[in-house]
Amino acid sequence: MDLILTTFDWVPEPPRGFVRDLRIRWALEEAGFPYRVASVPFEDRQPEHFAHQPFGQVPWLTDGDVSIFESGAILLHLGERSEALLPAEPKSRGETIEWLFAALNSVEAASQPWVLFKFMGVAEDAPGVTMFDDFMKAHRLAHVEPLLAKREWLVGPFSIADIMMADVLRPIDRFGGLAEFPACKAYMTRATARPAFAKAHADQLAHFATGDRRRAGAAA
Repeated sequence: MDLILTTFDWVPEPPRGFVRDLRIRWALEEAGFPYRVASVPFEDRQPEHFAHQPFGQVPWLTDGDVSIFESGAILLHLGERSEALLPAEPKSRGETIEWLFAALNSVEAASQPWVLFKFMGVAEDAPGVTMFDDFMKAHRLAHVEPLLAKREWLVGPFSIADIMMADVLRPIDRFGGLAEFPACKAYMTRATARPAFAKAHADQLAHFATGDRRRAGAAA
């Protein structure tokens, strides 16, 4: 299996450690799949980039002749190749897939505007911020909290659903959004304590640090 993960060659400091190729690196490490990382320019996005990712984002995964974009789709693709990521038993498999989509379509869809406001340093009382804060906490985290208080992982053993959910919770926690939700925070902490996450995170930071050196050399 010739797996190539493509991400940006460089990003500014604030999103480092949170760029979504991390989700794929994490899954590849959990499954023990060999892979290599390729880069596309962050600042000069070419037609070839848009041919693989029509929105000019990252990541995408090349698996032989197949090219897949969107982190959820890539995780599902990898899960179909490893029971370390997606259980084979039909009931557990279905529940894992539904939680993968719930993390994306319910939790991240609600939290992303709030996280973007925080990244941009928008004031807490700015129009819209309170509304997004209330919706995320009352209608998403408050429903996930009691479930995670009773489970180690979302569905049986650790899976792609946990990779996605934990990574969705990480930026919320970065800006203090999990302070009222100890079970969510404990779950995220368990997930990110896994060796596969630690390696994926370190590798992403090292990748962008290499981009810093390249840019510094070009400017010299």
